[in-house]
Amino acid sequence: MKFELEEYHRNTPSEDFLADIRSVANKLNKKSITIAEYEKHGKYHPTTITNRFGSWSKVMEAANLEIGRKVNIPEEELFKNIEDVWTKLGRQPRYAEMKRPLSQFSTGVYDKRFGSWRKALEKFISYINSDSTNGDEIANNSIEKNVITEDRDIIIKHKTKREISDRLRFRILMRDSFTCKKCGRSPIKEMGVELRVDHIRPWSKGGETIPENLETKCKKCNLGKGNAFNQ
Repeated sequence: MKFELEEYHRNTPSEDFLADIRSVANKLNKKSITIAEYEKHGKYHPTTITNRFGSWSKVMEAANLEIGRKVNIPEEELFKNIEDVWTKLGRQPRYAEMKRPLSQFSTGVYDKRFGSWRKALEKFISYINSDSTNGDEIANNSIEKNVITEDRDIIIKHKTKREISDRLRFRILMRDSFTCKKCGRSPIKEMGVELRVDHIRPWSKGGETIPENLETKCKKCNLGKGNAFNQ
């Protein structure tokens, strides 16, 4: 059996992402595609791409695809938008703040779907705290990864997937008060600070995708981390 290193998409050029987006759109013969459609047919994980560009609408714009007015928007997509805005602000978004360019959807969309902005937030928090959150990371079967060290090969078995779900990511951000655990920067104090959630012990070195092994870092500190880990 031949082992190969797992693909590392963090440093993938933006144009490679956009080319694959356009490829999926052509395959589906559509002028615009949803996150769910890309996740099913695309090469990369949509969260990686939206983190790069800021939102799925910006991804569509960068790929020269249409950003159409949506009807029957899935609840999960509405919640993802609240999560994105909340993360950018580092706090609960206010009614008047839910507009472009900060928000993909206006409060009117949430009023119509949930009855009021407050009810939308309550539904969102219930969604974030739901028991199914941890299940998103659990692998159906143990995942084996071959790790090459200086003197021997080690096979690591994982109980969780490498990818961090949107809901778990947001729970970690909330737990860490939307503050970088290394430098202390936060969008609450400094607009424009981009936050990431990553493994403390890298997944490639045996770390699992569980709250105890995840932490919040700003974009700068996270990029500086690489794949290093000090026990």
